[in-house]
Amino acid sequence: MFLTLAANNKNLFAQARHTIVGIIDFFHRPFARFIPTQTFRYLACGGTNTVFNIFIDNIAYNYIFRAHPVHIYGNFIITPEVGALIIALSISIPTGFILSRHIVFPESNLHSRIQFFRYALTTVIFLLMAYFLTKLFAFYLPMINQTVRYTAICVITTIFSYITQRVFTFKIIDEEVLPD
Repeated sequence: MFLTLAANNKNLFAQARHTIVGIIDFFHRPFARFIPTQTFRYLACGGTNTVFNIFIDNIAYNYIFRAHPVHIYGNFIITPEVGALIIALSISIPTGFILSRHIVFPESNLHSRIQFFRYALTTVIFLLMAYFLTKLFAFYLPMINQTVRYTAICVITTIFSYITQRVFTFKIIDEEVLPD
């Protein structure tokens, strides 16, 4: 019975992947001359996951924390912004990993635990990078609109994130190098 459930789940997962790839590739057709398929899939999955992250952050901030800090223990307080960020990232990081692993970079032959560790590591690095770029732009370019600065930060971190995931997180290694 357990094997039957596992086989059904694997088949369901394969169907879901096939459907998602089909939808993304359908929308890629008009842009196929300008954007490679893998890059378009990355933009589609990353963009969807970013919107999902913002949605979860908004729900957590307004409905879970109700825009009030939470007293954890003694004088330790979590602001609603930080609490909402923790909740949003705890959901969107695994979701982004699954999308990247199975939709954008399915050809990667690294073990999934190594991929997930690398994905989480690069996510933390790019969060820190976005934080420092935000401070840097606010200090040195205060005359530029915040939306323009934030958009530039998103573009910069997205480009570096794609390159890092392609050559580090989900890279393909030679079969002879893979450990048994």
